[in-house]
Amino acid sequence: MNALTIGKVARLAGVGVETVRFYEREGLIDKPPRKTSGYRQYPEDTVLRLRFIRHAKELGFTLREIRELLGLQSDGERACDEVRSLAEAKIANIEEKVAMLERIREVLGELVIACKSNKKTGLCPILRAIESEE
Repeated sequence: MNALTIGKVARLAGVGVETVRFYEREGLIDKPPRKTSGYRQYPEDTVLRLRFIRHAKELGFTLREIRELLGLQSDGERACDEVRSLAEAKIANIEEKVAMLERIREVLGELVIACKSNKKTGLCPILRAIESEE
């Protein structure tokens, strides 16, 4: 097994060096001990773990959820049920966000129409609506 520098690990995983350090601080990857040279040497499986974290983030999972997913990786059949449950909860969360964004788009669309028909008789309808929102 080859040991890798932080730069090599980051490059192979498709993340930045500061991201590697951040995940170390968050406890998502192990911080390897320093060699006599002063450099840390990461095991190759760190790259796979970083890729897993990156892909999970791309799917919208939070660091807390990713930590949970990582904990379930070696848990066999029980893990699959729990991971499916987490994924279903994530889908529900995404659907809520999509619905909220659609409502925002609708309201902004109405405000743009109101702004177009405004005859410069006062404050812009968009600004007025933003000002009055609580």
